[in-house]
Amino acid sequence: MAQTRAGRLLAVIGDEDTCTGFLLGGIGEINSKRQPNFFVVKKDTPVSEIEDAFRQFTTRDDVAIILINQHIGQEIRHVLDGYDQTIPSVLEIPSKEHPYDPSKDSILRRAKGMFSAEDFR
Repeated sequence: MAQTRAGRLLAVIGDEDTCTGFLLGGIGEINSKRQPNFFVVKKDTPVSEIEDAFRQFTTRDDVAIILINQHIGQEIRHVLDGYDQTIPSVLEIPSKEHPYDPSKDSILRRAKGMFSAEDFR
């Protein structure tokens, strides 16, 4: 189900295939302000609109997790790098045409810096 505990949602910023897949999986919601919990990025979508969608999702109190295609995250890397909140959490995911590259995931690099190898023994 799309909702996490306390009625929080999963939000998606992705290409059409990714958003369609998640919507078919049942994550689609529209809040009382008529705002959807997904943003479809097309080839001609301005970077400023992607940044606005990300900022809107991070300020909504009904969103717990934001999924973003990694290749789209690269377009707003400066915004992702500056984001330091734990909720909503941000996860970079692959798309059909762009595989996941852990070396580009700034959030993963930050998380790795929080733990040492000793923590996992």
